[in-house]
Amino acid sequence: MRRFGLIGRPLGHSASAAYFADKFEREGIADCTYALHELAEIEDLPRLLEEIPELEGFNVTIPYKREVMRYLDELSFDARMIGAVNCVCRESDGRLTGHNTDIVGLRTSLDELLGDELPEQALVLGTGGASQAVQYALAERNIPFALVSRDAAKGNYTYDDLPCEAVEQSRLIVNATPVGTYPEVDEAPRIPYAYVTPAHRLLDLVYNPPLTQFLDYGRQRGARIMNGERMFRAQAEAAWKIWNS
Repeated sequence: MRRFGLIGRPLGHSASAAYFADKFEREGIADCTYALHELAEIEDLPRLLEEIPELEGFNVTIPYKREVMRYLDELSFDARMIGAVNCVCRESDGRLTGHNTDIVGLRTSLDELLGDELPEQALVLGTGGASQAVQYALAERNIPFALVSRDAAKGNYTYDDLPCEAVEQSRLIVNATPVGTYPEVDEAPRIPYAYVTPAHRLLDLVYNPPLTQFLDYGRQRGARIMNGERMFRAQAEAAWKIWNS
């Protein structure tokens, strides 16, 4: 039996196991399983790998997309450039190679959300591993961006000092934080939504719930919105391709 999975914390919101279970059934793949492995800390990873020697590959989610890198033997080009990993392939000799398939999903999402209308600047909420993939995708499109963080040392702004003008002028706003993820569905990043307009595009990397408070505030202001489902599906398929290459 080939085994795959997801590591992170918490994992109650994740649709990964259900997605791969549906994929295996739909495509008649009978010799594979996919399970969630919630790790209290990244230091538990070696124990997990020892306990499940047949684990061929695993996805990585919050908060370990950067922390996992110190356990890896090799990084793909994208993972190295982004500085974060969300997909790991375990070779037959035990070597671990880190990849970033978030970027595949982000390229797909941004292409659909923006079309040919690239904004003059963007605002990225969050500075974690997912944010790093967003920054990379924006840089590929030559879209200038500013970062908003809870930590003043990590971003251009904090949520407490974010100017209204920055929101008004950033016609693309990306939520790269877990704020608003199930079960905390009533929460949203603290930005001045009154300055969002119909010319804005809002992308939320969260996919559960499908309509987050962040996106709903944008919808109420007439903005075009997109949740993280397209990104989730695209990165999952990219991971499967890597595990079977």
